[in-house]
Amino acid sequence: MKKGKRPAEECYRRLAEFRYALRRFLRSSENACRRAGVQPTQYQLLLFVEAFPGGRPTVADLAERLQIRHQSTVGLIDRCVRAGLARRERDAKDGRLVRVRLTRAGKRLLTRLVLEHFQGLAELRKAIP
Repeated sequence: MKKGKRPAEECYRRLAEFRYALRRFLRSSENACRRAGVQPTQYQLLLFVEAFPGGRPTVADLAERLQIRHQSTVGLIDRCVRAGLARRERDAKDGRLVRVRLTRAGKRLLTRLVLEHFQGLAELRKAIP
């Protein structure tokens, strides 16, 4: 689309429908997490830990994935550790690095939530412009 040109009405409609479907998906996700006893950000952390390419992520890796500050990520990891969902480990090659991995309980919870989230993805896919 050229700069300064007004988008066609169809663009507005499709974008609005997509944003509505996205918001419904996110609301459904938030509700599923709370029913499972975790905050949505805890679910996101568990998901990013499990799916991290190449192994266990560092705090910095997770801060980037979550798009939050390092110190906020540390607090989120603390809550997941206290809940028995994750644990910290020192990197074998560089002891300064802290890596995060899921516990069995964290993996079980994540599996349950991922299966529930996949049900909502089909609806979201239909709305992609």
